[in-house]
Amino acid sequence: MVVYAGQGDARRSMALLWRTPGPPDVRTGPGPRPALTVDQIVDAAIEVADRDGMAGLSMRAVGERFGRTAMALYTYVPSKSELLDLMYDRVHAELPTGYDQIEGWRAPLTAWAGDLWRFYLRHPWLLQVSQARPVLGPHEYVVLETLVRILYRTGLDAKALRRTVGTLFHFVRGTAQTVAEARQAQAATGMSDEDWWYARSALLAEVAPDLAQRFPTLTRMESDQGFRMDDETVPYLEQEARETFDFGLTVLLDGIEAATARG
Repeated sequence: MVVYAGQGDARRSMALLWRTPGPPDVRTGPGPRPALTVDQIVDAAIEVADRDGMAGLSMRAVGERFGRTAMALYTYVPSKSELLDLMYDRVHAELPTGYDQIEGWRAPLTAWAGDLWRFYLRHPWLLQVSQARPVLGPHEYVVLETLVRILYRTGLDAKALRRTVGTLFHFVRGTAQTVAEARQAQAATGMSDEDWWYARSALLAEVAPDLAQRFPTLTRMESDQGFRMDDETVPYLEQEARETFDFGLTVLLDGIEAATARG
């Protein structure tokens, strides 16, 4: 399930994101003073998405947390589209913004990547929001500013730095998405990882008795313990993603060091 941000009214969304004075979403006229705030509604929506996923997010579900109807929320937020933008941006305020760079860029960059990895796993619904339509909110910019501030210590030129930013975000997001989907798989399919692997891998010898001959390099990799996980108490795909994250991040940082050494 892919969801695109930035699908609501552009002016109203941007005004809400950046808290432009005199927000255009609040109705005027006689009546009691509003008893809710936009921030309260957004925080409640984040809680709903954390608990029930993107599929469970609706204006009705958010309104129920306040004992209100969905229609009552439209006084504050024009629609679910604008609400998604606000949720996406607001939740990014959780991420740290200050990293100690006294000893250089590598340690803070490692910490930044780890913080982002854990952040995505706390809020897996974020991984369903497509990057094709950025929200362009203040907290999203703060996250980017924090990373670029660290990377400028590497000495990379602006173009190389921009490409490094994209590489890091795609890498962390991709490995975190594997974990998030592995955790959701049992609920979605009704079958545990262990049962799924046993059911299918056991059939390989039956349907492909010449598997070792057809794929000799993969067979060699298996015999060399290449597929053995460091912690086999964790579900296979989740542990593989964790090890890929740790190893891959080291390779990426080594590559940055090599690039800076080449000037």
